[in-house]
Amino acid sequence: MAGILGKKIGMTQLYKENLEIVVTAIEAGPCCVTQIKTIEKDKYNAVQIGFGESRKLSKAEKGHLKDNGNYRYLRELRIDDVKDYQVGQKIDAGMFKAGDVVQVEGISKGKGFAGGVKRYHFRGGPKTHGQSDRHRAPGSVGSTTTPGRVLKGLRMAGHMGARKVTMRNLVVVEVDTGKNVVLLKGAVPGAKGGILLIEKAA
Repeated sequence: MAGILGKKIGMTQLYKENLEIVVTAIEAGPCCVTQIKTIEKDKYNAVQIGFGESRKLSKAEKGHLKDNGNYRYLRELRIDDVKDYQVGQKIDAGMFKAGDVVQVEGISKGKGFAGGVKRYHFRGGPKTHGQSDRHRAPGSVGSTTTPGRVLKGLRMAGHMGARKVTMRNLVVVEVDTGKNVVLLKGAVPGAKGGILLIEKAA
């Protein structure tokens, strides 16, 4: 399996060979294969996995999951060959080992509405010569008479965070298969309790 769903537990530190290693603990699985898609039927190969128990499911969701469990989160992973997978198959942290390189995808922490200085590290305006109210202002945003409008994508104040972020080339430090916990070196996107997709690097 190329990937697994997990939940961010938090950050801690380990000491190995007199070195301090900052790690993120992730509850990786257990997940269940809930659907298999094939080129013949769906025009592409993929495996859908479920994670996390849901207290309430609609009739459509129950029909889709059948008797494989009540899963709150479903994600689809594209793979080249589906012959090694079957519906109901369980996936856990045992798919990783120390030294593996992975990428982690999650939703970053939401910061709300932020100004240009916080959002894009603008330097702000001058602090002298009577500029008492321009310290954190964005400055000019126009583009002269031509085109006579503010261009799309211009960096300005706005909603910050709460976006899909992918961290690449993270190294697996330790794996606890009994508790389904994976320790990754460094930080991953999102707050504690956030849902993450962990995939082995190609």
